[in-house]
Amino acid sequence: MDNMVVTTVLSDAQKEMRSAFLGGFAGQLVAGLIWVASAAISVLSKPHHGMLFLFFGCMAIFPLTQMVLRVMGRSAKVHSDNGLWALGSQVAFTVPLNFLLVGAVILFRQEWFYPASMIVVGTHYLPFITLYGMKIYGSLSALLVLSGLGLALYGPPVFSIGGWLTGLMLIIVALLCRRITLSEEKNAHPMTGKLD
Repeated sequence: MDNMVVTTVLSDAQKEMRSAFLGGFAGQLVAGLIWVASAAISVLSKPHHGMLFLFFGCMAIFPLTQMVLRVMGRSAKVHSDNGLWALGSQVAFTVPLNFLLVGAVILFRQEWFYPASMIVVGTHYLPFITLYGMKIYGSLSALLVLSGLGLALYGPPVFSIGGWLTGLMLIIVALLCRRITLSEEKNAHPMTGKLD
């Protein structure tokens, strides 16, 4: 296969992913709400309750995302020959596996839970640049990693601040991804699906 064919195949696969998952909108929205709920639980109850909610809540992101997309009338699936589906599945497992490191970090310093989680989730978003063909995920990744590092090293001694901040960032990016994808779909040629 020459480079032009590979680029076209990748571009078509990314476009299908964007359309099926609305550019990641539902996933980011669900994740953002889980982070906000976790922060609220850590304030209203105890920090370790918020930690547990985030850990187990992250496991529910995919099924909740599927539900939200179906309610919105999106397919929430791609053709079986779309190789990016496998990438998405693999990327999803990086967060729970890397939470083992977060667990080790909080044995040393509990207030680093959200900053460490931000770094884990931020690095998890790097492959989303390829998955959806959207550079916004590079910005999200950088913001989460740098914010997590900054909060750990220089942040105020407020346990929940990283949870609130991450939830807000994810919700904003969700709305931006939705807007980008809907705009792309609106501008696509009705017969070919190609952009004008």
